[in-house]
This record gives sequence, structure tokens and C-alpha cells, in this order.
Amino acid sequence: MNDTAVGVLVPTGMIGAGFAPETVERGLALGADVIAVDGGSTDSGPHYLGSGTPKTSTAAVARDMRLLLRAAAKARIPLIVGSCGTSGADSGVDWLADITAGILAEDRLDLTVATIHSEQDPAYLRRRLAEGAIHPLPPLGPLDRATLDGCVRVVGMMGHEPIEEALRAGADVVLAGRATDTAVAAAFALLKGLPPGPVWHAAKIVECGGQCTTNPRSGGVFARIDQDGFTIEPLDPAASCTPTSVAAHMLYETANPFRMREPAGTLDVSRATYREVDHRIVRVEGSVFEPAAQHTIKLEGARLTGYETMSFTAIRDPHILAGIEDWAALLKKVLVERVHQTLALGEGDYEFDVRLYGHNAILEDLDPATTPAREVGVMLLVHAADQATATAVAKIANPLMLHLPTADMPYLPSLAFPTSPAETERGPVYEFALNHVVDSETPTTMFRTTIRKARVDA
Repeated sequence: MNDTAVGVLVPTGMIGAGFAPETVERGLALGADVIAVDGGSTDSGPHYLGSGTPKTSTAAVARDMRLLLRAAAKARIPLIVGSCGTSGADSGVDWLADITAGILAEDRLDLTVATIHSEQDPAYLRRRLAEGAIHPLPPLGPLDRATLDGCVRVVGMMGHEPIEEALRAGADVVLAGRATDTAVAAAFALLKGLPPGPVWHAAKIVECGGQCTTNPRSGGVFARIDQDGFTIEPLDPAASCTPTSVAAHMLYETANPFRMREPAGTLDVSRATYREVDHRIVRVEGSVFEPAAQHTIKLEGARLTGYETMSFTAIRDPHILAGIEDWAALLKKVLVERVHQTLALGEGDYEFDVRLYGHNAILEDLDPATTPAREVGVMLLVHAADQATATAVAKIANPLMLHLPTADMPYLPSLAFPTSPAETERGPVYEFALNHVVDSETPTTMFRTTIRKARVDA
């Protein structure tokens, strides 16, 4: 009988989000065999992939990385970070690698670092598209060459295999490009030969750190995976895991709360059981993993759609607020007329959106407002092919957003811009263009790994 068990320490839901140093010490004391943490997501939109820039600050990430590198060196266990730089773009991996190299030199830590790049060669993707090896995920249809060529950057979302390969090659620290959140936490346990059912289920539960606990702000969690299942507990002694809080995390970012697809197959938790070990610890058993007939890699691509300028004003005039939707419709009508008169721009030359915060900006017609708001913030977003045009339209809107009366008002109201100038140029705007998978030639073919041994002077 294989008695192997692996302890996985997840200090936080995302590197740079912060955590209490003592919680990491507690994870080491519990017997962590690996530290795993996510570095990114698509949650914050396509800008970070399109621009190749991180969402998190260098200072915040460096602070977290220093604590984790010290912990990994102290315990002599691997540290794995996935989706580096938010989007997993090559620039994000290189950014975190530079931060890591600086810390290793400053703290004199002799650790071997593997970087795994996940950006895709357009020529390779065009070949695979021609071979019929790229398939759509709902709700998109088949991928066409023009859409693929229009992406400024495409990453492939790796599974555990490239990470496991880097660990086998002797890496103490693995900095991976775009990866599934679960692959980061699953790779070491799969390397040690543990069954994939418990491993993938545990990885899913720990992916967001304390989100599976009674206090999501508490930081990280610790999971111990064995042949039959896993146990999970918070790193903060004041927090708890309960069967409900643990089981509920299968509802998070999944289309089906019982089945979740990974590149290598599908996790099935439909027969899983969740049992309270004590008031803080939960035991999970019964998870199974179904290997896929075809290993696939999900593609994420961003394309440039234009440039955007934002303006924001605030309204407290009760007369306007009583008919705020009529006022917004008038603003749109007058703005279109004046842009045509002034800039000779028509439909198709620019776009704009007016959002009424405090009234219906978030759900709009899905949840109509029934009473006048006390105050409303009016956001104008102008989108055009170039920044100058977007800003010119926003400037034409400026006097309207400051003094536009309703049709029955005999005076000009004064509304409130919170900033001067009122227009903020947001720069290039991107959109996600791909929701497709490509049939893998091998699980690691689409990824490039480099291993560098740290040198510490005597």
C-alpha cells in the first residue's frame, strides 16, 4: 500500500494580495511539501493580456515572494507560481523572474528557478488551425484566420505537465506562464504519484486560498492529500473550514458544480463526501478523475479594439434625478448632434456609453430602478480608433455634463466634475477574441522551459 501524502500550502489566492507571515510559518509546521500560489486571472479583463502588463504592483509581489522564497529555502520545498504577471504573458513571467532573481541575490538564497513561457507562436497556431486542431468553446463558433491574426497576444493555458517536468528537472522555484489555477496546486502531488481524483479536487478547493473558509480574508489554507482523499484547514487559527464552505467552492467559476475540465481530463465530484474532522478541518473523499481521450490546451487571445477616454460627473439636482433616464437620453441625443456638427463624425466613427451609477449602471434593464436616487454619478466612456478622436468627443460632452438642463428647466443646472481636467485618457482598449482549445501534440509541446541555477557568492 502506498502511504504517500503531500501537504500543499497555499498562502493566498493571488501573489501580491498579501498574507500574514505567521500563517506561512504555520503551514510549514503542519508539514508542507510544496508552496503553490496563483499569480493571475482573466477576471480583470483583457487589458493585462493585450498590454502584457501586470495588475499587481511590483512592491506587493516582491513582498510576498520574499516571504515565500525564504520559507521554501528554509523548508527545502518547491515554490510554484502560475499565471505570472496576471495574464501569464511572457513579459509577466520575465517580470516575476527578475523580481525573484533580485530577492535570491539579496537574501543569498541558492535556489534553482524554472521559467515556463506560454505565449504562442502565431505560425504554429495557423498551422494547427489549418490542420483542424483548434475547436471552439461555447458560445463561440469555429475560429477563422482573421480573428487569430488579429490577436496581439495569445497564451496557452497549461495543465500540470510542464510544471511537473520542471520539478523533475530539479527546479526549486517554478514561475509558470498561463496555467489553470488547479494545475499549480496539483503538479507536485501528481509528481509523487497520488491519485488524480483527490489531487485535482483538493487543488480546486485551495485555488483561492481562504475563500473556502468561514473567513475569506484570513489568507491561506493547508491541504494534505493522500490515496483516499484530502483534509483541508485554514492557516489562520481563528478561521474554520466547514463541509459547506469546502463543498461550496465547487460552485465557484464552474459551469457544472460536479464536473470540471482540465487539459488532461475531467474531475467528477458527484459522489464526493465532506466530513467534519473537528471545528476547523474537513475531510473529503470520493473524487474521481476521468482522463480525456484528447489532451487539449485552452487558448486566450486579446485584440486591440481602439482607444478610450472617460469623463465623470455627479448629479444631486432632484428635478433632474426625478427623470434621470430622460436626461441621459437627452445627453446622448445632443452629444451625437454636436459631434456631427463639430467633428463631422457619424455612426461608425466612434462609440460612447453613458452609465448612471447609483441608478442602474450595473444591471440596467435587468433590475430597473423604481425610485429616484439621492445622487447619481454619470460615467461617459468614448471609444474610437485613435485617442485624439475619443478625447475630442469627450471634450464636446464636457459642457453638457456640466450644465445640460432637462427640457422643462428654465435655468442651467451646475453638475459636479470630481477631477480637473474632466477627461481621462484610458489608452488602448482590448477585448478577448478567443475561447477555443487546441488538440495537444504532447502536453508540453506548446510551452518553453528554461532552468537557471542561482549563484550565491561565498
